[in-house]
Amino acid sequence: MGYNLITDKRYKSWLADVKARVLSAQLKAAVTVNTELLTLYWSLGAEIIAHQARAKWGDGLVDQLSRDLLAEFPDMKGFSRSNLMHIKKWYSFYARTKVQQPVRQIGQQPVALITQIPWGHNIAIIYKCKTVEEALYYVQSTIAHNWSRSVLVHQIESGLYRRGGRAVSNFAAVLPKPQSDLAAQTIKDPYIFDFLGLAGKYREKALESALVGQVTNFLLELGTGFAYLGRQMPLRVGGREFFIDLLFYHTKLRCHVVVELKTAEFEPEHIGKLNFYLKAVDAQLRGEHDNPAVGILICKSKDRVVVEYALSDLHKPIGVSEYKLARSLPGKIRSGLPSIREIEKELKQ
Repeated sequence: MGYNLITDKRYKSWLADVKARVLSAQLKAAVTVNTELLTLYWSLGAEIIAHQARAKWGDGLVDQLSRDLLAEFPDMKGFSRSNLMHIKKWYSFYARTKVQQPVRQIGQQPVALITQIPWGHNIAIIYKCKTVEEALYYVQSTIAHNWSRSVLVHQIESGLYRRGGRAVSNFAAVLPKPQSDLAAQTIKDPYIFDFLGLAGKYREKALESALVGQVTNFLLELGTGFAYLGRQMPLRVGGREFFIDLLFYHTKLRCHVVVELKTAEFEPEHIGKLNFYLKAVDAQLRGEHDNPAVGILICKSKDRVVVEYALSDLHKPIGVSEYKLARSLPGKIRSGLPSIREIEKELKQ
């Protein structure tokens, strides 16, 4: 038999205090359900860890606390053993991790941040993120873009933290702040188009058609703020007609966004064509309150130095990114997968 917590006076005193705070949080929940409940969770996580470290209550503390709180508050699902373990992990994830930004203020500013998103979002973040910096990035993005949990998980699993703002661009040189910062964060590198199912050789029109055919997934990958206007949008310049691959309007940048797709390696001449399109869009489509159009060139591969040279001295804002059709698997996993021939053989048997 382990230590008997039921007869421990200190435990009983602390349990009574926890029960009183739960009741208080329930009363306040009518106004601020999420914040009050998560603030309670935060203090509860800290106390569970502290009591396990300083007292002789041991590992049985979580089990006993769950039983007692569920008996007192049977309608609250948050006091199951599994959720109390989540609470403990949630607190320790932020509180004990040393990071470059001032997370020593975790009891103040960051806690005020993480209590603004639902509990399910918080759980997804701490189990899928490796660092506090990465976790807080997704917390802030969830607040800013009002992501559902499924969208949040998609963004974490697609590595948005490592891809956002990584494109080569001239935004800092040609756009005023804060628009240049927002434009830079808007573009990812690389874009992940693993929902398309394309393989082998394919033309730019096939890539374009596939993206438009799954425009919902495409917009999700592009990010918040993009409104799809159309493909192969005609622009008449002089006596000739030109066609833009994809045209969007960005609600936060308040400008048109011209997207050009290239299924080959980046070439400097690609920039000249996109620059031409941006001039035409600004001349023909830009409204009175619109900002100058932004260009995004998405290519199969690129040499960053070549891109930087091509963008230098340009006055139109352009960013260059790569795309990937599938996320690569680690070598050990890839080598352990059966080949197509092996699968066919197995099917025949």
